[in-house]
Amino acid sequence: MKSIRLRPGKERSLLRRHPWVFEGSIATGRADPGETVRVDAADGSFLAWAAYSPASQIRVRAWSFDAAERIDAAFFARRVQRAVAMRERLAIDSDALRLVHGEADGLPGLVADRYGDTLSVQFLSAGVERWKAAIAEALLAATGCTRLYERSDASVRELEGLPPATGWLRRPDADGGATELTIREHGWRLTVDVAEGHKTGYYLDQRDNRLRFMQFVRQFGCRRVLNCYSYTGGFSVAALAGGAAQVTSVDSSAPALARARAHVVLNGHDAAAHEALDADVNATLRRLIDEGAGFDAIVLDPPKFAPTASHAERAARAYKDINRLALKLLVPGGLLLTFSCSGGVDASLFHKIVAGAGLDAGVDGYLLERLEAAPDHPTTITFPEGEYLKGLAILKT
Repeated sequence: MKSIRLRPGKERSLLRRHPWVFEGSIATGRADPGETVRVDAADGSFLAWAAYSPASQIRVRAWSFDAAERIDAAFFARRVQRAVAMRERLAIDSDALRLVHGEADGLPGLVADRYGDTLSVQFLSAGVERWKAAIAEALLAATGCTRLYERSDASVRELEGLPPATGWLRRPDADGGATELTIREHGWRLTVDVAEGHKTGYYLDQRDNRLRFMQFVRQFGCRRVLNCYSYTGGFSVAALAGGAAQVTSVDSSAPALARARAHVVLNGHDAAAHEALDADVNATLRRLIDEGAGFDAIVLDPPKFAPTASHAERAARAYKDINRLALKLLVPGGLLLTFSCSGGVDASLFHKIVAGAGLDAGVDGYLLERLEAAPDHPTTITFPEGEYLKGLAILKT
């Protein structure tokens, strides 16, 4: 077994059970991509078994802090089974959910989502790439699914020195290979394409926030709703289910908007109650203000403006601008659901950004709730970086 020795004082994160070791913390040792290594402190004492990634700034990702643990196919089967069992205890009201959430489930770089009878999986680090076959078998065995589609096309694979990889890893011989599926979420029906959709096919992390939005729309009697960065219209369907009379979805993807229109009809709503705008959100918000428009509820669910903390300042300006415009567009007593999925912007900073937007817009509001990812996307005590999605529900005063 190859070993990695850390510089003096660099063992603290592993002693706290944080799974990452950066390049600058390593004194000696190297290995092949994804190879399991023993990680030692400067004094030679054992710290962890880990996967080595020679191309990444995160040079080592810990598998286990137990010196007696053996990293083999059985290890991955146990970790996958534990993650799946935890989701079963959550009793999620959907047949689409996250089964494995990377570091939070002790499997750094692995994302596995279930859509009905189909698994959609991302292998995003050198470690899980090396164990891909064993992990795929473990997922199929733990779930009873017979279809597994790989979606390892996220840009983070480049940082691991890995090329993108997509396609079926497992499906029955008689299977036609269809990648479009229909899922159930809180009684709604939504279609997902695991080959073409964002992430593994859909934004499952917003599942509970879509339900909460429906409840808010119903509670506050929101009739006119604007859904920005709408993707395939999940929040739009939620608004209509909550009693909204007119919903406008804004996105820059024509295929996503076409699916949003289909979702409205699929869930029994009048197509005339929904407008889909293929447009830039920022420009649309400005135009609507110039036209004197007003909305009872607005959702802002933008893409990741700040992938790392180094991008936070630039991202803060972008978040502040769209929130300022949205707050201006809301009628008094209107509802704003605003989100950030940027890992480089923590919850405290995001709150300050939105507060600044309100100050610039000349408005105030009640903070009704802080929102986060659905519980099948867990954050653990030892890995706070996993808390990437944060949101605020604000009632304009």
